[in-house]
Amino acid sequence: MDHWDEIRTAYQVAKHGTVSGAAAELGVHHATVIRHIDALEARLGVKLFQRHARGYTPTEAGADLARVGQTTEDQFSQLGARLQGQGETISGELVVTTLAVFSYLVVPAVAAFQQTHPGLRVRFLTGQRLFRLEYGEAHVAIRAGGAPQEPDNVAQHFHRIETALYAAPCYVERRGMPTEDTLDQHDFVGLDEGSGRAPFMRWLEEHVPNERITFRATDDRSWSEAVRAGAALGWMPTDQAEGLIEVLPPREEWASQLWLVTHVDLHRTAKVQAFLAHLKDWAKGWA
Repeated sequence: MDHWDEIRTAYQVAKHGTVSGAAAELGVHHATVIRHIDALEARLGVKLFQRHARGYTPTEAGADLARVGQTTEDQFSQLGARLQGQGETISGELVVTTLAVFSYLVVPAVAAFQQTHPGLRVRFLTGQRLFRLEYGEAHVAIRAGGAPQEPDNVAQHFHRIETALYAAPCYVERRGMPTEDTLDQHDFVGLDEGSGRAPFMRWLEEHVPNERITFRATDDRSWSEAVRAGAALGWMPTDQAEGLIEVLPPREEWASQLWLVTHVDLHRTAKVQAFLAHLKDWAKGWA
């Protein structure tokens, strides 16, 4: 039924027995209460109250409406409590996003958090695009690069990952050992779409001819596999380069700064705060 405001008003009149009591409960003028009652009675074609000097007494129809109003108010109160409780419990869905290349760091932390909170359902999203936190696409984003600047997001510096240029042994055997002076004679792995946000991508664009980027991939995980397969030279986190040959050592300008990013509306919820605290504690064990 439409006109819930009028029904709510009628319920409060039945509950308090007076127009003034209903008006005080609803925070409206007593004339508004009378107008709502008159309009509702006209719409339904039935008298809801007997008016007398002491106030309003519900008719049989008014008592029926009051019972419905009581049930509705109780249901809304229960709903409000449940919704408020959802913000204070660690359950439901947790959506985390980062670049695929950082999955080896983040996934074990997320899995451990889920094991601590069995009622949690996790969605772990990777990709080059920035997921829109303001549209609810993720609860927590772990981003690399400069400090995020979106005005409605909360960004906290999280971790620093050393990065160096590597070659697979089979590449060196086939092409010889590269040096900084001979890089223009060697092949590189690059991204297929755009320049990417990684700091070493900017260095690649500035120092390596475009024609030397001979293997392009759409994601950083494929990029890493191409380096390991000996397709070309490429950058890797130093803690993930076992079995590779370091061509150029880590540089400050190549380091990946990781940021924990949350939307201001969700930042203080129990679930997000617990997960952020867990991530920070977990990261203490990273090299």
